[in-house]
Amino acid sequence: MKIEDLLSPDLMIMDLKATTQEEAIKEMADLEVKQDVVNNEDEFIKSIWAREKESTTGIGDGIAMPHARNKYINRAAVLFAKSPKGIDYNSLDGQPVYLFFMITAPAGADNTHLQALAKLSSLLINPDVVSALKAATKPEEVIDIFKKAEAEKDAQDKAEAEKRKAEAAKEAAKPASEQKPLIVGVTACINGIAHTYMAQEALIKAGKKLGVDVRIETNGSEGVKDRLTPEEIKRAKGVVIASDKKVEMPRFDGKELVMKPVVDGINHPQELIEDILENKAPIYHADSSASANDASAKEKQGLWASIYKNLMSGISHMLPFVIGGGILMAISFIVENYMAGGAKNPAFIFLNSAGNLAFAFMVPVLAAYIAESIGDLPALMPGFVGGYMAAIVNGTNGLQVNVQAHAVSPAGFLGGIAAGFIAGYMMIGLKKLFAKLPKSVEGMKPMLIYPILGLLFIALIMFYIINPIFSSINFAITHFASGAFANDPHSATAAVMMAAVMVGGMVPPFATAIGTTFFKNRYTKEERRAGVSNWILGFSFITEGAIPFAAADPGRVIPSCVIGSAVGGLLVGLWHIQVPAPHGGLWVSPLSNHILLYFVATIIGSIVAGLIMSFWKKPVSKDPDE
Repeated sequence: MKIEDLLSPDLMIMDLKATTQEEAIKEMADLEVKQDVVNNEDEFIKSIWAREKESTTGIGDGIAMPHARNKYINRAAVLFAKSPKGIDYNSLDGQPVYLFFMITAPAGADNTHLQALAKLSSLLINPDVVSALKAATKPEEVIDIFKKAEAEKDAQDKAEAEKRKAEAAKEAAKPASEQKPLIVGVTACINGIAHTYMAQEALIKAGKKLGVDVRIETNGSEGVKDRLTPEEIKRAKGVVIASDKKVEMPRFDGKELVMKPVVDGINHPQELIEDILENKAPIYHADSSASANDASAKEKQGLWASIYKNLMSGISHMLPFVIGGGILMAISFIVENYMAGGAKNPAFIFLNSAGNLAFAFMVPVLAAYIAESIGDLPALMPGFVGGYMAAIVNGTNGLQVNVQAHAVSPAGFLGGIAAGFIAGYMMIGLKKLFAKLPKSVEGMKPMLIYPILGLLFIALIMFYIINPIFSSINFAITHFASGAFANDPHSATAAVMMAAVMVGGMVPPFATAIGTTFFKNRYTKEERRAGVSNWILGFSFITEGAIPFAAADPGRVIPSCVIGSAVGGLLVGLWHIQVPAPHGGLWVSPLSNHILLYFVATIIGSIVAGLIMSFWKKPVSKDPDE
């Protein structure tokens, strides 16, 4: 596919009326909808702004490239717009923007479209093309400029490929001391449509100017292209990483390495290469660096942003266990209460057991992938063990008695979160401690040193510190009312207490379901997905459905749910609602002495919690790939 196939006179604004960034995006989005490129303008604009919040698409030199790739886009296209007076677009160089390229690609865009978009992006590095576009007055001129530039670039790329092949063979024949310096690198951005390829082009051009060979691997919408070979990495003097997302890092161990956001690859390519040539770049060590972290995160993330990213890694892996296990358990309660046999019904036993098995993995998985996000793969095992120790309770079998001798109740998901962060940062500490071991024993670290010490330290910390603290908190919270009910199942007071517990346990999942349904802009894609299932989990008294929300934002979610649960419990006491059952949620409402009021108390408490939580939370950036 040619670039001209993505351009159309109908998608060009030669005299943009907007005077602000907001107005410019709206004016261009209006035309996208009018030309049937976009099917939902509001959501499309949200995705454009989400990309701008990650890093501005005003790349400098009077150019902005707002772009998106999601389900709200019908076809791949490029909208071109010109502003005669220029617009303040929060550009990297602080200068007004005169040329706009709004690049759109549907979620399922094929490689031919993506390749054309990548080529268009790379052409904008050419100052002659930019100058010609600034002087253009008609849509047809814009198309002709790109048509001519594309033809010239194709011919140039073909000639340069042949030249590089010949030079590579010639260089390979020389002694290593006489070979031209080689610098390798990786470029990548979140959407992988524009910045990835612009940075690649800019770095290659800067290399030519400085008289060095530059080989760049791209990680864009098409996946990894021009993958670096082990031979190239071995020969390279250094590595330039210009990326806003995760890059495969261990292969660069021992090399001088510069790590910057992708926009630096576009705007400061020569400086990045010179840092390598002048030996200003630090040596990268895979063992002592957070190699799985995003390049941009190293540049821009603060403490809370880093904590949130690691926490969300654990939550995203835990979520399927919560949803799958919770739904099966909810169905099992329906079977128990409305089918013959009750708790002895084979269907109930099977479904409830399957759900409980999934729940058993919930906290260990949460802890493990928090740890892995912080300390990479060596931290995974200590995270799993720490999470398991937080999830189990004294007395079930010999092993659990041994490791939980000081625990009276599971430390729960709060203990699991603590285990994950402790295991992750503990592994970073171990890596630094053993960073200077001789090369001859490098292989011992991941296979012997990290597993043994990681397991030993996490077990000691969980055994003597985390579990005693958090298990006591959990015991105090969860065993009061259920203990009273177990002592006297026929007590009216115990039945009221169980009703209050039941309402309090249903409020958190219901509150999150309400929030994600009616305040979608304040919850992430994963949270909105979990919110749907929480309608069923809430109805079934499965409070765990709210764990992902509480783990991701404990400062807002937990107080909101406590307030809502307190309101619901207060209404239970005022109305003297009784529920003589230890579980079941609203499915056991026929057992209540005030069925309607039981529902009303639950609904009011859930609405209170849902409103407080949702108004308290800040709007989140929408996932551009939705």
